[in-house]
Amino acid sequence: MAISTTSSTATPTPAATPTPTAASVTKNAAQSLLTSLNAGSGIDTASLVPSLVEAQFAAKTAQLTAKSKTITTQISGLATLKSAISGFSTAYAALVKGGTLTSQPTSSNTAALGVSALAGAKVSGLSSTISVNQLAAAQTIRTTAAVADRTAVIGSGSFTLNFGSATYDAAGTTMTGFTAGGGTAVTIDVTDASLDGIAAAINAKGAGVTASVVTDSNGSAYLSMKGATGASQAFTMTATTDTSGKLAAYNVGPGATNTSVTAAAQNAKLTVDGIAVERASNTINNLVTGVKLQLNAVSTGPVTLGSTTPTSALSQAVSDVVETYNQVMATLTEQTDPVTGVLRADPAAKTLLSSLKALTLAPLSGDTGGGSPTTLAQIGVATNRDGTLRVDAAALSNAMLTNSTAIETMLNGSADGKAGLGAVLNAITTSATNTTIGLGASQTRYTAAQSAIADAEAKIADQSAAMTTRLTQQFSSMNARVSSYKSIQSFLTNQIAAWNKSDS
Repeated sequence: MAISTTSSTATPTPAATPTPTAASVTKNAAQSLLTSLNAGSGIDTASLVPSLVEAQFAAKTAQLTAKSKTITTQISGLATLKSAISGFSTAYAALVKGGTLTSQPTSSNTAALGVSALAGAKVSGLSSTISVNQLAAAQTIRTTAAVADRTAVIGSGSFTLNFGSATYDAAGTTMTGFTAGGGTAVTIDVTDASLDGIAAAINAKGAGVTASVVTDSNGSAYLSMKGATGASQAFTMTATTDTSGKLAAYNVGPGATNTSVTAAAQNAKLTVDGIAVERASNTINNLVTGVKLQLNAVSTGPVTLGSTTPTSALSQAVSDVVETYNQVMATLTEQTDPVTGVLRADPAAKTLLSSLKALTLAPLSGDTGGGSPTTLAQIGVATNRDGTLRVDAAALSNAMLTNSTAIETMLNGSADGKAGLGAVLNAITTSATNTTIGLGASQTRYTAAQSAIADAEAKIADQSAAMTTRLTQQFSSMNARVSSYKSIQSFLTNQIAAWNKSDS
């Protein structure tokens, strides 16, 4: 089963577009300003004011834009890394939870005794012999008198149900004795005492007895009642309020004459490794540690229980881990590249890189002194020169032959979740995404920087607007004065011309 992550593959970083330098922006603004002055032929205020404002703030605006673009790319890179490492850890946890990497119990006679592993149980090394001597059964009762119309009302009243242990005759068809258990008697009120009505009232009570009406090939109807399995789940049913005097015909228990036992309540009886045991159910979860037993039939002899290690699944899991690791590392290496990586100076990204590089040497089980492998490197996972991993198939195969149980422990981890590959990946992910020292902290820092840039840009926008208003007012006032001066000049010119004409 392959381990897949949604974002573990490297996402190419878009090629950076050249960012104008402050000097080039200022030069362009100055050229625009000279154009607005129109080489001395008059001032175009509508063009000059924006040019002056741009020249004032162009360098700072370009600087902020460049910083904002860089931070946006860094935030995107952080999201990519968090998704990659979290996806790796989550996918592996799901693989382990699926149970395909754990040893499974086996039975030498599944027709008599089926076995399966309980959730999270470790059953490697299982060895036991079990004989199934008797299956658990539920007491089943049927009425003996045929009823032509199952809906015909007999009367009304109530029954009392009691649960306990019963004895039966040799044929097992008649209850000869009953000892009530410690439970409380259950009262069943019947307002429609037809066969259908009695069955419905029993089922509605939900007391542990189910009832049904069975019609035979002749069309005759009978009431059938069944309890839970186990010797202590036998039951009696006695009419306690009977207005018609006919409900007693449906009594169940010693002395009842109109009902018959078709199955006696009894426990399952087994011999486990020479010890006789009983259970109330044919499904047993608390007899063999970590194993669910399903009793199907009485066995003709001892049934041998063992376990089988999923070596193929374990080998495939190692290969899948290596493949996914290489995908995550490709993304991480790109983001932290010393020259082009947008997160090359980010401490959390560097820490994550170091943690992953050490994965093959991390102890994955507590058996550090027992001679069994405890690290991925010891079972055939090798590191290439570029930092990627590869599987030495021969070494892994040999490790599986000699230490399959240890490898199973390494890959599945301990029951408390504190050991194993999954625990190590989870620890790396938790540290990497930590909001105090991990990628989460970096994201908080970059987001704050982005917010500061937005504030600075807003301040520049306010200053630009204020400068535009001020310059517009100044140039408007100047134009008004110049216009007035030109009017006076025109008057004086005309007056002088008139004087000169009169003198001639």
